[in-house]
Amino acid sequence: MDQLFNRRYIIQGLFIVIALILLGKLFYMQVASDKYFLDANNNALRKLYVYPARGVIVDRNHKILAQNQPTYDLLVIPNQVKAFDTLSLCKIIGIDTVEFNEKLRKAIVYSRGRASIFQKLLSIETYASLQEKMHNYSGFFVQNRTIRYYPDSIAGQFLGYVKEVSPFEIEKHDGYYKPGDDIGKSGIEKFYEPYLRGKKGVKHVLYNNKNVAQGSYADGKLDSLAISGEQLVTTIDSRIQKLGEELLAHKVGSLVAIEPSTGEILAFVSSPGYDPNKMIGRETGNNYSELSKNPYRPLTVRPISGRYSPGSAFKPLDALIALQDGVIDANSTFFCPGYFMSGSRKVKCEHVDLNTNLRWGLSRSCNTYFFNIFAKMMTKNGVKNQRATYEEWQKKVRKFGIGDTLGIDFPGEKAFKLYRKADYDRMYKNRWNYNTVLSVAIGQGEITTTPLQMANIMAIIANRGYYIKPHVVKGIGNNELIDKKYKEKHFAGVDARHYDPVIDGMQDAVNTSTGTAIESRLRNIIMCGKTGTVQNSQNGGKNHSVFIGFAPRDNPKIAIAVIIENGGYGGSYAAPIASFITEKYLTDSLSGRLINGSSIEKYKADNLLPALIAKPVKRVVKADTTKKSDSTNNSLPIKSKTPQVKINSTAILPTKQVIKPKK
Repeated sequence: MDQLFNRRYIIQGLFIVIALILLGKLFYMQVASDKYFLDANNNALRKLYVYPARGVIVDRNHKILAQNQPTYDLLVIPNQVKAFDTLSLCKIIGIDTVEFNEKLRKAIVYSRGRASIFQKLLSIETYASLQEKMHNYSGFFVQNRTIRYYPDSIAGQFLGYVKEVSPFEIEKHDGYYKPGDDIGKSGIEKFYEPYLRGKKGVKHVLYNNKNVAQGSYADGKLDSLAISGEQLVTTIDSRIQKLGEELLAHKVGSLVAIEPSTGEILAFVSSPGYDPNKMIGRETGNNYSELSKNPYRPLTVRPISGRYSPGSAFKPLDALIALQDGVIDANSTFFCPGYFMSGSRKVKCEHVDLNTNLRWGLSRSCNTYFFNIFAKMMTKNGVKNQRATYEEWQKKVRKFGIGDTLGIDFPGEKAFKLYRKADYDRMYKNRWNYNTVLSVAIGQGEITTTPLQMANIMAIIANRGYYIKPHVVKGIGNNELIDKKYKEKHFAGVDARHYDPVIDGMQDAVNTSTGTAIESRLRNIIMCGKTGTVQNSQNGGKNHSVFIGFAPRDNPKIAIAVIIENGGYGGSYAAPIASFITEKYLTDSLSGRLINGSSIEKYKADNLLPALIAKPVKRVVKADTTKKSDSTNNSLPIKSKTPQVKINSTAILPTKQVIKPKK
């Protein structure tokens, strides 16, 4: 009997324990924990991403280049959509029912239960109209974000643009980005994307059965704040950037200016350019398509990818290596009768300079002088060792930043090729000497550079022997820290004492009446420079106008390279344009040119865009199959009236065995 009594209490106790456990679990589910509430009310509780403001981009003087403005996105969760008047929604957001159905189909393919963007970039007016009727559109809701705005509409290729993320990029960035998010696609918007994008926040919002927001869930305890992107302080001076774009309007070319002592890029102009505001908003796709089809290629970033022979602008570098090797000194002279004998070939010089020393040779851009220098350098170790000597020489050229990328903090930099001994061995089957490659002595033939590399050579000469890697950002965030590699000195391998004789010649090129760069002379500022006239082998038009230089001579503040395609002699366009930029940067003022009195408006207005070469497209008219074939039919293919357009590329390809002396 006692056993039965005890067993009854044990069973009762077990029931009580089980009941307490169930009650405790129920309390935890309904009071202490949100998990089950959220699962049961998923159709009324939405997790919204709070997009951070993208980091502002400013110039070196903290003038805003890129900022943000508000916009709104319409999102949809397909399995929450109920029947409604689709035409009403279409009218508000400005689409038709066909587009509506296609957008909804894409949302379903992505996920029936997860939110995705249905329509991007709604205006404030559209957002206001939509909010009044959101209760009619079950499954739809609005999310706010910011988009880019460029107040001065300058530096399109430099700043780059932001565009919707691709599936590949979503995968690459480990889920940070969602479909419909934006990401930097080019320029510094791309290179500095991790700093500019910020960190997304999350907000949990309750909606009632009429699709109206009721506020944050649980007083926002599950929410997280968005963190804005870092501010970028660029090295660009917007004053000369804007002026450079105006001067290069209606022209194909590039302009790069560097502060020699720091490697900071002051101007980064690629022409033709585009208004960066064209790459934001709902017309971005159409505008991008229009730009990509433009035969003058405004999307090409010429400062780092334009391929140009340096021409006579290479001569100062050539002279420096000859001085370092002891092949010449500042007083070495060569006789210029108006030509140079290259083996059995007579290569004409632009003028007769007679007995010519280094200073005169640079100021007059005497090709004969530099052909002689090159011949002496290639034969200094004996005639039989010319090819090995060339290999040593090209290694010294590379120390000036030619033949490889410079490592700028900007995507898409190209190096192009400086031929090595092995390249010529393959080309000529080991049968070549300095006469074979003589054109490289005056910066032509198998030597090509970018405008950035040309400007960097001037920075080396301005610094008397070293450069700091060119870069476009000088500060990130409040601490304004940058990579240490953009503060290290890189030496070119030429002693400082050899630079002054070369600089003397560059000074005379600008500041004497016989100099080739006289059009770049400035009042009260000693500018040193060198013109170049590069062969145009692409469309038979004028040669390309090149100028490289720096100012002032002592304690230089700016080094510059300007290339104007189809501009003719270096002194015609590149030199005066460079002087306007230099004058503006150093004095914040502008005046007419001293020699010809030309105003800045003349250079802005001149149109040098190369002519488009149209070729007719042949179309063959097929025979009418309803008629009998006629073996005697003499009809010819009909030429279409629609021209096929070709245009001169920015690339100036190397030319073999062609030496056309120019200034």
